[in-house]
Amino acid sequence: MAIASCFFCVPTPNTSSISESSNLTWPHLSFSPRLSSSSSFTAKSISFHRRVTISPVFSSSIDNGGSDNNNGGSGGGGDGGKNNGDGDGGEDRDRNRNEAMMLLAESGTELESLPKDLAAAIESGRIPGSVITRFLELQRSAVMRWLMQFTGFRERLLADDLFLAKLAMECGVGIFTKTAAEYERRRENFFNELEVVFADVVMAIIADFMLVYLPAPTVSLRPPLALSAGGLSKFFHNCPDNAFQIAMSGTSYSLLQRLGAIARNGAKLFAVGTTSSLVGTAVTNAFIKAKGAVDQSSEGEVETVPIVSTSVAYGVYMAVSSNLRYQVLAGVIEQRLLEPMLHQHKLALSAMCFAVRTGNTFLGSLLWVDYARLIGIQKSH
Repeated sequence: MAIASCFFCVPTPNTSSISESSNLTWPHLSFSPRLSSSSSFTAKSISFHRRVTISPVFSSSIDNGGSDNNNGGSGGGGDGGKNNGDGDGGEDRDRNRNEAMMLLAESGTELESLPKDLAAAIESGRIPGSVITRFLELQRSAVMRWLMQFTGFRERLLADDLFLAKLAMECGVGIFTKTAAEYERRRENFFNELEVVFADVVMAIIADFMLVYLPAPTVSLRPPLALSAGGLSKFFHNCPDNAFQIAMSGTSYSLLQRLGAIARNGAKLFAVGTTSSLVGTAVTNAFIKAKGAVDQSSEGEVETVPIVSTSVAYGVYMAVSSNLRYQVLAGVIEQRLLEPMLHQHKLALSAMCFAVRTGNTFLGSLLWVDYARLIGIQKSH
C-alpha cells in the first residue's frame, strides 16, 4: 500500500500562508483616451502594469482519492473527477481562465482563432496559463502547427514538448532491435526472406508507436459526454490517459479513475497487439508455405507458427506487461522524476529518456521470450 501511495499521491504544496483575508492585488487596466479629431481609440492603449505569475502545467494535488469530485469519480456521472463546484476547484478555474485570457491578449491572439476544444477548455478554466504559453510556442514551428491540428497530438504535445522525440526514440530503437532479432533468427536466409522481415518490422513499428502514444500523459481537451451517455462510458471518458500522470490545476483524479486508465489502455493495447501479431504471423506462415511449395527440399525445415494462439498471447502480453511498464515509464519515471530534475536541461533530459526507454525495450524482449516459453508457443532449444 505504501508503494501504491507513492505512485498516486504526491505532497501538496503548503498554502497555509494564503487566506481569504489576504490582500491580493490584481492587475488593473489603465488607459489614456486622449481623443482628438484625428485619432481613434485602439486596444493598444491598454497596458498591463504587472504580470501574473503563471502556475505550472500540472498540479501535484490529488483530492484524497477524489472525495471532492462529483459523484466521487466512481459513478461516471457529472464531470467524473473534475472539480467544478465552489471552493478550491472553482478558485483554480477562475485563476486559470484569467491567466489564459491575459496571455492571449498580450500575444494578440483571438480566442475564436484557437481550436474549438482548446477555446472551450479556456472558457471553462480547465487549463492553466502555462498550457497557453506552450501552445503559442509550438505554433511557431510549421511541423508542430500541422500536428496540432490533430486532437490526439495536440493533447500530448501540450502536456510534453518532448513527446515527438520520445516517439522517434521508441520507433528507432524498435526498428534496430527488431531487425537485429530477425537477422539473428534467419542468418543466411535474411536477404532471401526480406518480404517477411519487412512485414514483421512494420508490425513492430505500429506496436511501438501505440505503446508510446496511448499511455502518454495528456492535457485533456475532451468535452463532457451527453447526459444520455451510459455510466460506464462517462467513467472511462473522464479517466486520465496515464494512470500516474500529474493532474492539472483545477482537476483531480480518483484512485478508481486511475485504475480505469490502466484497464482502458490495456483493452486498446490488447486489440493492437492481437491485430499486429495476427497480420505478421499470417504473412510469415504464407511465405513459409509458398517457399515449401516452390522448393520441396526446404519443406519442413521451418515450422509454421500457430496464428490464433500466438496473436492472442501477444495481445495479452501487451495489455498486461507492456501496458504497465509504459504507464510507469511515462507517468512516474519521466514526468514525476526526470522532468522536475532536468527541466532546464532538455538535452540531458532527452538523453536520460533515451537510455530509460532503450532499457525498457530490452527488458520487454526478455519478458516476452520467457512468457512465450512459459505458455508453450515458443520452444526452448
